[in-house]
Amino acid sequence: MKRVSAALFFLSLSLSSAWSQTAGGAASDPSVTTEAAAATASGAAANARVPDFLEQLVDTLLGLFNVRSSGNTWQHYAISAAILVGFYLLRHVVTHWIFGFLKKLASKTKTTFDDKLFPALESPVSTFIALLGVFAALKVLKLSEASDGILRISMTVAFSLCFFWALLRALSAFLDHLSEIARERQSGVAAFMPWIKKTLVVIFVILGVLMTAQSLGADVKAFLAGLGIGGLAFALAAQDTIANLFGSVVVAIDQPFKLGETVKIGANQGVVEDIGLRSTKLRAVDKSLIVLPNKTVASEVITNLARFTQRRVEQVIGLTYDTPADKLEAIVEEFRQIILAEAEIDPTSVMVYFRDYSASSLDIWLVYVARDADFQKSMRLRQRINLALMRAVQARGLAFAFPTQTLELGESAAKLLAARKSGQS
Repeated sequence: MKRVSAALFFLSLSLSSAWSQTAGGAASDPSVTTEAAAATASGAAANARVPDFLEQLVDTLLGLFNVRSSGNTWQHYAISAAILVGFYLLRHVVTHWIFGFLKKLASKTKTTFDDKLFPALESPVSTFIALLGVFAALKVLKLSEASDGILRISMTVAFSLCFFWALLRALSAFLDHLSEIARERQSGVAAFMPWIKKTLVVIFVILGVLMTAQSLGADVKAFLAGLGIGGLAFALAAQDTIANLFGSVVVAIDQPFKLGETVKIGANQGVVEDIGLRSTKLRAVDKSLIVLPNKTVASEVITNLARFTQRRVEQVIGLTYDTPADKLEAIVEEFRQIILAEAEIDPTSVMVYFRDYSASSLDIWLVYVARDADFQKSMRLRQRINLALMRAVQARGLAFAFPTQTLELGESAAKLLAARKSGQS
């Protein structure tokens, strides 16, 4: 164990020494400073310094053992093997001890983000340490110039991909955390989180590939300029699809509805069954499926029937014209008391009046608001009140009116009907 600790200590000293030399060289050389600034701006080009760091590390190790810098001897192979073993032990320490400690620490915090972040970063960090060991061991062997050039390119690509892999895992953990919070709060954006995550991941991967190519010396600007002309033609050909994508973004930001809610979009009404990138699906009352393009959803008037704060009821009850005025006045007051007796009704909203002389009825106008917006509860309340109103009308000997017509016949028509009736008898 003491030997392992000494080896790790020696390796850490070598790493710090090599890195300080690399950093010092970069600070003293104006061209390197300019390159570092550009790398910081781009984000991915920082990995181009890793090969330089490995070269400094290898030179430091060879200098400590007084090994020639050219040609391969048994000492080169021994140092190469020692580096592989050292980085293997370092990888074991980092993945099992350090990340184990971080996971235990994360389990004691209130947030669940760190519980997702540390397991997500464990594999990229482990791979990064393994790559450092493999490439450092290969650099000790002092390959040919052509092989060394290929090795440097391989290091740049490998470390860039590993860097973006770690960022991608961190981004995925963050988006999963946001999705979990949205589901717990029953937010409307929860339905959009899967495709939001896919979109951001695709964009991130594309940026990673472009930045990796740029770190290898590719002319990314010219490539993007060439894509601009093709992208314009593609946009014109796929303008409906792009409009639907923007419509889905508008729906995700405004959150006018979520899955399971009953909505009315234009002339279409149903339960929201799916919210996609291109379309929104409604299940109508007759169980038919209505598919609406998201650009239509974004431009139409949306009525969310599941987000009532209260339920307002308005109805007209017609009594027959033979109802006396005093009984009509009494039944209006009784109707008002029946409605006010319900605890589920807002008393300030109750209005009951004898309003109209209709064609075949005396109309009593009733309005009240139920405190609970639940549809089933409001319907049970309405049924209970309607039955109470019916019993009140029957108890007073009154009758509900229905559409009737009275025909007034002239004297000649009456005589003709009477004659036919007497002839038949």
